[in-house]
Amino acid sequence: MSATARVLIGLAAGAVIGLVLAGWHPAVAIQVANVVQPIGKLWLNALQMTVVPLVLALVVLGVNTASDAAASGRIARRAIVVFIVVLTGGALFAAFAAPFVFSLFAHDPALTAALGHAALPTAAQAAPVDWVDALTAIVPHNAIMAAAQSAMLPLVVFALFLGFALTHVSVERRALLLDFFQAIADAMIVIVRWVLWAAPLGVFALILSVCARSGLGMLSALGVYVLVECLLYLSVTVMMLPLAVGFGGERWRRFALALVPPQVVAISTQSSLASLPAMLESADRRLGYPKAVAGLVLPMAVTLFRLTSPVQYMTSAAFIAWAYGVDLSTAQLIAGALLAVVVSLGSVGLPGQVTFIATNLPVAQAMGLPLSPLGLMLAVDTIPDALATLGNVTGDLTATSVVARQSRNDTAPAPDLL
Repeated sequence: MSATARVLIGLAAGAVIGLVLAGWHPAVAIQVANVVQPIGKLWLNALQMTVVPLVLALVVLGVNTASDAAASGRIARRAIVVFIVVLTGGALFAAFAAPFVFSLFAHDPALTAALGHAALPTAAQAAPVDWVDALTAIVPHNAIMAAAQSAMLPLVVFALFLGFALTHVSVERRALLLDFFQAIADAMIVIVRWVLWAAPLGVFALILSVCARSGLGMLSALGVYVLVECLLYLSVTVMMLPLAVGFGGERWRRFALALVPPQVVAISTQSSLASLPAMLESADRRLGYPKAVAGLVLPMAVTLFRLTSPVQYMTSAAFIAWAYGVDLSTAQLIAGALLAVVVSLGSVGLPGQVTFIATNLPVAQAMGLPLSPLGLMLAVDTIPDALATLGNVTGDLTATSVVARQSRNDTAPAPDLL
């Protein structure tokens, strides 16, 4: 049985037992919830303890991976710039669209109360009082203190500085430190896998505790989360078409038809890597891109550029804020979106469910949000995977169209992303 199936079984079993207890005897349901909720908290604590070292290592490694790719030539540098610009646009879109869409659904106060019992303390519950504090808080005066307080945004800024600094030291010392950070990342991933082995039990305890207190509120809220996530995935996917036309010089019909074969593979396999051969064929035979461009940009896009990842991180954060009745400020949304882009670029090659924990936790934590719903969201987040892969494949070909246009004519006038 797959890990996803085990987690979904734990989710279903906990929900059924919690709902039955709540319907049969509310007082007993509360007592049972009080007994099982520490199990869920322990599981979430175990996941959370790996986030700071993992994110630090991933960002440092990601900066150097992107730097090495950019050093390989002009096409690669252009591709990276396009990736960053498009990812940032998608993240900002999700940052403001997700809270609006969630606001269209009724908020259940009982859900907030139930989640409050399972909430983990966060280091940044209070937002800075004004823009000056918000700006100065981005750069940590003590990186070790930022790590100890789980202040993710200052920690990521320090990791960015460290990563760029390593590109300016000697090759031998750089390789030594990169091996060190790679070893940290690998060790943290092993720990996360161990913790995820117990995910069915942790999810069971979390959902039982919440459902015993809120009834159907948590299940309906998770349904809203999946629905909004799917809507935003489809939205950013559709937004790639005018981008390819306006900045890639494509024709609507030709580009849409060229997308069909790789999209079919994406939906059936839920893997961008498995869709790469179909993307290369479409880029060559249907779109006529230079092989030197498509052969470099598309493999880079599959590994570095995941269009829907920042959308997912921001949707998850917006869902938590909606579930708790928290109004996110513009500063929090922008900071979360920018952090989502950095985390997305740094999380190259993370396996399966590890990706969800290692990427969503830092963004939610940096925005000062409670983390307890993340364990439940992990269980249902596999449902929109096909749409996420669809968006990623569409974004890969769109980015390639932009780079291909620039490579054909370096002196072309605007519109120009670079």
